[in-house]
Amino acid sequence: MFIFSNLLVALAHILSLLITIAYWLILIRVLISWVNPDPYNPIVQFLYKTTEPILYPIRKMLPSALGFGIDISPIIAFLAIIFLRSFLVNTILDLAVRLK
Repeated sequence: MFIFSNLLVALAHILSLLITIAYWLILIRVLISWVNPDPYNPIVQFLYKTTEPILYPIRKMLPSALGFGIDISPIIAFLAIIFLRSFLVNTILDLAVRLK
């Protein structure tokens, strides 16, 4: 049973790393959006291609009647990332500890 427990610990660490990478990519995209980036820059294209699958569904769920004039989908994505890190990763780690 300890093998499955170690597998869950490794899975939790990988998931935590992926969540952290997504957090930083979204944060960098938000910061770059303030300075009118060159859309043909490969770094900007990479940021858009990697973060758009996260942000687009959130934008689709938001009602257009909000009318803030700003995109609040990164804020919602940050809240979801914090939730996933504190709930899902910790749950997997706790499950792994109980299986040892």
